[in-house]
Amino acid sequence: MSTIRFYKFHGTGNDFVILDNRDNSFDAGDSSFVKYLCHRRFGIGADGFMMLETSDSYAFFMRYFNSDGRESTMCGNGGRCIVAFAEKLGIIRKDKLFEFEAIDGVHEAVWTEGEVSLKMVDVNGIQQMTDGYFLNTGSPHFVSFHNDIDSLDVVRLGCDIRNSSLFGDGGTNVNFVKVIGDGLVNVRTYERGVEDETWSCGTGCVASVLTDHYLNRKTERYRVKVRGGDLKIRFDAVDVGVYKNIWLEGPAKFVYEGTIRKF
Repeated sequence: MSTIRFYKFHGTGNDFVILDNRDNSFDAGDSSFVKYLCHRRFGIGADGFMMLETSDSYAFFMRYFNSDGRESTMCGNGGRCIVAFAEKLGIIRKDKLFEFEAIDGVHEAVWTEGEVSLKMVDVNGIQQMTDGYFLNTGSPHFVSFHNDIDSLDVVRLGCDIRNSSLFGDGGTNVNFVKVIGDGLVNVRTYERGVEDETWSCGTGCVASVLTDHYLNRKTERYRVKVRGGDLKIRFDAVDVGVYKNIWLEGPAKFVYEGTIRKF
């Protein structure tokens, strides 16, 4: 029975268990143990699990798993939290732009006293669908707009859309958006793999503001209100539905560290 040291971080309430796996000592194929770590009653509790691993060309490689134990696509808040973790390990330095690898490619990032700015992948199209819009911001997202999202049954509605045959076996994340004003939106997200509403979703917030811009074209600077706080997003619109230089900015906080037995 071995002991594993873990670290807990959160980005606007989107929380993660992170391991330093630069020595490749952790078996990433053990999905049942990853699921156990993320369980909020039997394990540590988190929306997702990440490992910081070595990279031949960049500062590190980010591996991300949903709380169901399956390795998944890019997580924006997870990316910001693993940057904060890298700073804690001394891999990166304050205010210094650097690059790291993730499943969707290379990302630039900067850590500044608990705030992380993360450059996301370019977006090259937004698809209009019945009752909403679909796009990929490193992870697939469906976006729908509502006058009131506080009273929505996000779990029920999100689950129905997430499992729609329109999105294939992989499903999609689902975002419910209220536009408060130019450059200000409120977002609630149902995340696949968590199969619940999370307090924040970075790639979902990016999908939401890009869709609002696609429809209204008012500003390229947004503030997003989520259950766990506020995020900022900026981008360059280079064509209709085509976006580059997308930056997700916000807090990434260390919560605690500890050890847990692997059995």
